Amino acid sequence: MADLDSSKIKNLYTLEQLQKAIASDPGAWRPLVLTNGCFDLIHAGHIRYLQQAKTLGRSLVVGLNSDSSVQTIKPAQPGLPSRPIVPQMQRAEVLAALKPVDGVVIFSETTATQLIEIFKPEIYVKGGDYTLETLPEAPAILAYGGQVALIQIEVPASTSTIIDRILQRS
Repeated sequence: MADLDSSKIKNLYTLEQLQKAIASDPGAWRPLVLTNGCFDLIHAGHIRYLQQAKTLGRSLVVGLNSDSSVQTIKPAQPGLPSRPIVPQMQRAEVLAALKPVDGVVIFSETTATQLIEIFKPEIYVKGGDYTLETLPEAPAILAYGGQVALIQIEVPASTSTIIDRILQRS
């Protein structure tokens, strides 16, 4: 399958493009809400999470873990397919098409600390399965006075669980 043309994906930005967009029109972007993740197989839990995150500010930017960072975060396990299941450009296109998402930027680090330091979002959002103590990005956001919002998980779904269910049925 041919690679997707990133220039044809609305709301997908490089780091530099997004920096310029925010700087040139802060009124359209701020208050900025930032979240991040792998978003390997989009499910209802992701949708509700993103919908709630969007309500916290004017715009929602999703930092999408690159294929290489997903492989680091979720290393291959015996008997399971390697992650990600869906390549980064396809994951980016799906996320960018979702109504609550105003921008997607792919990043290669294992945490979103660098994105936080660059964009300085007013609000950084993660799932309620984290606490301030377990969230590696918390010090970066709190250092400049940003807020952390932990969104309660409404739909107990996970990509790993979905993969396990599929494998059990095969």
